[in-house]
Amino acid sequence: QVQLVESGGGLVQAGGSLRLSCGASGSIFSINVMRWYRQAPGKQRELVAGITSGGSTNYVDSVKGRFTISRDNAKKTVYLQMNSLKPEDTAVYYCNALLQEGWGTFPFRNYWGQGTQVTVSS
Repeated sequence: QVQLVESGGGLVQAGGSLRLSCGASGSIFSINVMRWYRQAPGKQRELVAGITSGGSTNYVDSVKGRFTISRDNAKKTVYLQMNSLKPEDTAVYYCNALLQEGWGTFPFRNYWGQGTQVTVSS
């Protein structure tokens, strides 16, 4: 019943900006960590950024200073503000959430969004 819905992907020129959003819906008791991953053609999926329920963040070195992850706990939504985009940022971006379903009696599990394409032209 849990679903992650993403939006905000698209095509931009190098140096431009995009803001990705991912909202979680369904029977959710608690969301611990929300993350953004990306996967470029021919490459493995990599963790781009993560944010805890308390607001602690981390980023892969290649996006530090350019990307900002944030969350709205009331809306169960995570955002990724991407500035100064580079062609090497081109990838499918996936939302991930470590969450607890139902009445809080189940273990935390990872859920994934469908992915959204980000393409940065030179």
